[in-house]
Formats: sequence, structure tokens, C-alpha cells
Amino acid sequence: MTVLDGKNTAAQIRAELKARTDAFRKKNGFAVGLAVVLVGNDPASQVYVRNKIKGCEEAGIRSFANYLPETASQKEVESLVRELAENPAIHGILVQLPLPKGLDAEAILAKIPAEKDVDGFCAQNIGALALGERATVACTPLGVMELLRRYGISVAGKRAVVVGRSNIVGKPMAMLLLNADATVTVCHSRTSNLKEECLRADILIAAVGRANLITADMVKEGAVVVDVGMNRVDGKLCGDVDYASVSQKASFLTPVPGGVGPMTIAMLLRNVCDAAERATEKKQ
Repeated sequence: MTVLDGKNTAAQIRAELKARTDAFRKKNGFAVGLAVVLVGNDPASQVYVRNKIKGCEEAGIRSFANYLPETASQKEVESLVRELAENPAIHGILVQLPLPKGLDAEAILAKIPAEKDVDGFCAQNIGALALGERATVACTPLGVMELLRRYGISVAGKRAVVVGRSNIVGKPMAMLLLNADATVTVCHSRTSNLKEECLRADILIAAVGRANLITADMVKEGAVVVDVGMNRVDGKLCGDVDYASVSQKASFLTPVPGGVGPMTIAMLLRNVCDAAERATEKKQ
């Protein structure tokens, strides 16, 4: 069994991006810029934002950190996002979720222009992905595809099963696999025969947020298994896949932590670079 090492792969990607951002700065006279908006004091969100800012530094991206208190109003958050959208030094905007109760996240995210939507969440980008057109794609599923590619795992012609149908991971994951010529099945909480569906998978993506849901008896011998889950059990992080048992059957498997998580941030940084290059191409 080969471990799909997202941590080292993400480090390689950040090094590649540093070369791109250095060239961008030299050519244009200014840096690639990412604005991050954090509302409130959620501890997990604070960690995620710190990791993203650290990633920006390593990749040569200028970060604009914007912190608002838990008491910030809908109007205040939307006003900040509009202000960032109009700033030409900012090529991508990320609003860290979840937002405090009482705030309408959908309305706030709608204020981010599609060209600065580096999370790939807006309807325009999701629609372009569904049509197979150029789009900014949600970072986690994009990271999964990049990890598979860098390990030489072919998707075309394979049977892929995605467990989870969220707008952030499951649905765009299925579309990416379909666009890459896989035969795709999406399973969810109403799937009556989950075990049987998983056993058919050449490539199995677990993304539901249920600790150790996928066990060895649900995995075909030699399958590629990607664990997107991030759960905490007895104070320890674990994924949606029972790593110990599944590692005895899978040909490739991502660890948690150190698998998909670092790839998500790496793809965010790459999306920002892509957005900056597209923005300057339009001006020229």
C-alpha cells in the first residue's frame, strides 16, 4: 500500500507557486494578493486562517488579513467584502466559514466577484465546472485530483464512488471525476446499499464527516481510497476511513492528517495565482 502524502506534495506545489509569483511580481511590479476575512473567534477557523496566511508567505503571495468581531453585522461584513472586491491589489477573496450565528453566509459570499472567488463556491464557477468549461474549482476536490495526478493514478475509465454530496466537496468532486472520464456514483445518507456501492469502486472518495465510516469490508482489493474527512475522536484527529483496516486492502490511501488537508490549502494558493494571471491578461 502506498501512502498518498499530501503534506510533501503540497510543499512541492508551494515551491512551484513561489517561482510563479516571483515571475509575476517581476513582470507586473506588484504581488499576487489574497484577502482573508475572519469573523468571530472560532478556534478552528483561527487555525485555518493562520495556516492559509503561512501558506501565502511560503508561496510568495501577499496576504491581506481582515478580522471582524463576533458582533459584526451583516451590513459590516458585506461592506468589507465589497471593499475588497474593488481593490485591484487583491486577486482572491476568502471568507472563512462557518460564520457566527445570525449572519447570512450565502448573501456574503454572493458579494465576491466570480473572478475573485478562489474558493470556487459561486454559482458561476460551479456552473462552468458542470459544463466542462474553465472554472475556479473548489479547493478540496481539486486537491484530490491533483494528488491522484501526481501519483500517476489514472481516472479515465475507472469506476469512482464519492461518499458525500456537499456543495463544497461531494458534488464538485463528482463533476471533476466525470469530466476526467470516470464512471461516477454519488452516495449519501439516503443510499440504502452503501457497502455494495463502495465495493464497486476503483477509486473511493470518503467525504461525509463521520469518523471511521468506511471499513475494510467496504473496500475492493486494490482500490484507491481518498479520505477527505476530518473528525476528532477522544481528542485525536481521524478521517472517515478506518485507516488501520483499509490500509490492508487499498493500493493507495491518504492519511489523516497529512493527506487531503494540505492539498486543499495548496489548491487555494494555486487558484489565487491563476486569478491574478487572468486579471493581468485581461488588462493587457
